[in-house]
Amino acid sequence: MAQHVCPWWVGYILASPLRKLVQNPIKILKSYVKPGMTVLDVGPGMGFFSFDAARLAGDGGRVICVDLQEKMIESLRRRAARKNLAERIDGRVCNESSLMLDDLAGQVDLALTINVAHEVPDLPRFMAEIHRALKPDGRLFMIEPRGHISVDDFANTVDVTRQCDFSLVERPEVRRSRAAVFVKG
Repeated sequence: MAQHVCPWWVGYILASPLRKLVQNPIKILKSYVKPGMTVLDVGPGMGFFSFDAARLAGDGGRVICVDLQEKMIESLRRRAARKNLAERIDGRVCNESSLMLDDLAGQVDLALTINVAHEVPDLPRFMAEIHRALKPDGRLFMIEPRGHISVDDFANTVDVTRQCDFSLVERPEVRRSRAAVFVKG
């Protein structure tokens, strides 16, 4: 489901521990991820947000990571094992036309789309798949990079998301990014 996909090797740069100085996943996610939750991380790269989401979700929680690039998912799985998080992380490879989430219909508490919506050629279809995976009160946390995405482009992404039966509930501050939280329905 990608229009332009970051090369897999960029995942190493995005997973750098130095990035936590600018964007700390625990600080960003702690208000949204609770113990026992099922979290969907679409376009997780090598797991920069995924691992901390798994820690916040705890032993009873689960993070499903879906990426178009098999090398990203392979690296994410290896890194999850080294961090003792393999039991909480489900890495999946999707394809260009579908996130392949049919088995998750109505099961996801929170979906994360971090720095990925701008890469999707068919945003309504992408959002519809996420919508189906979410529980009735499920939330979508979208973050887009300020350097790549203009105010107008982000406003358009928010509008498209609203048209897919999501209600905007919050605009959290995330350094160097534009962010929005939606609730299903």
